[in-house]
Amino acid sequence: MARAELPKYTVPGLTPQQGSEVAAILQERLNSLNDLALTLKHIHWNVVGPQFIAVHEMLDPQVDAVREMVDEAAERIATLGVAPYGTPGYIVKNRTWDDYGIGRAGAIDHLGALDEVYDGVIESHRKAMKATEGVDDVTNDLIIGQLRQLELFQWFVRAHLESAGGRLSTQGAETEKQAASKAGAAAKKA
Repeated sequence: MARAELPKYTVPGLTPQQGSEVAAILQERLNSLNDLALTLKHIHWNVVGPQFIAVHEMLDPQVDAVREMVDEAAERIATLGVAPYGTPGYIVKNRTWDDYGIGRAGAIDHLGALDEVYDGVIESHRKAMKATEGVDDVTNDLIIGQLRQLELFQWFVRAHLESAGGRLSTQGAETEKQAASKAGAAAKKA
């Protein structure tokens, strides 16, 4: 985890060191959420096929909500006395994941890949939740609220990938491209 600068001040009840550590955790979430908002919009523009309109319209509210999460995270970082960074170069330089690699593709293919994206974002948010628990309850609450929404959005995505028996078509996939391929193949069989 990148360490944030040591602020000259932070919120009452935290030391500048704690404020710096919490800001660094939030900066990683900020990077991830900024990337997620762009990825969702990319999918929104590049989805095709019979489920186009359903997926296209499902994604816009997710984009809006994730952009709001970005703003919340950045403003919390600033409240902690640290400068938030949201430039594309900063995100690319500091991210720990690969760029989304699917262009124009079927709706189900994109949803398969998006399920993998949500897995990564949610797992990282859960780690941030644990890291801020008992250190900064305000930040912890912010992360928990974002998790609730992110998990709901993943459920929306998974509803398109799930069989009536409760099996995800992407089960066993380890990459976005594998998940897209598995989801697309299952959709063709259906």
